[in-house]
Amino acid sequence: MLSVQNSGKRYGDRWALRDLSFELKAGQFCALLGPNGAGKSTLFQLLTGLFVPDQGRITIDEIELQRHPARALARIGVVFQQQALDLDLTVRRNLKFHADLHGLAGAVAHERIASDCAVLGISADLDRPTRELSGGTKRKVELVRALLHRPGLLLMDEATVGLDPKSRKDILAAVHEDVRSRGTCVLWATHWVEETLDAHRMLVLHQGQLIAEGSPADVTLLLGQPTLEAGFISRTSPAGSKPAKKEQTP
Repeated sequence: MLSVQNSGKRYGDRWALRDLSFELKAGQFCALLGPNGAGKSTLFQLLTGLFVPDQGRITIDEIELQRHPARALARIGVVFQQQALDLDLTVRRNLKFHADLHGLAGAVAHERIASDCAVLGISADLDRPTRELSGGTKRKVELVRALLHRPGLLLMDEATVGLDPKSRKDILAAVHEDVRSRGTCVLWATHWVEETLDAHRMLVLHQGQLIAEGSPADVTLLLGQPTLEAGFISRTSPAGSKPAKKEQTP
């Protein structure tokens, strides 16, 4: 569903991402774990066509993003780190506008908006102005919007930052359920280790490069500490990021 081959992006002389390669399959929840500044948001900007890579190739559902951007981007849904709803519209109008952009028939859009909002417990908010909603409810609206056109690839860029624990749990559970029920491929970027524990696969990004990948158990072993959290902190600390230094328990 997603193939990233030797991709990179630089700003001046500094590479934010370099020689990044990985592939994700349908029905796979992949956690992209990295500290702030690791390059996670830059990667998402490449995957969504906001930036053009300075090297490499990206394909979505076997469609090359740079050659056929409209066709490739139609296969994805995305929730960015920064909130991206029209605060002056109601929830329903925000969702209907997105459905129209994807060419969904009115009856189909109405049914999906009703059913998806019910799943996330926000049906009562459909006719409220979006600016009146809590941060957690806005994020749920953005998740409904991202899934309305039933994309094969869902990108979640630090989507739970600043949310209360219940909202974080609800959104994570809804995404896992979409993977189980529709076989969606999910790339979930986070710096919260606890959000990665049920992932099928993990990618650990640091200073623009992958330093470990595999199942959470495999990555824990690769990072060389008793727990995933300890290994992540050790390898992404200033001392741990130096290849010649011995890993230390934080």
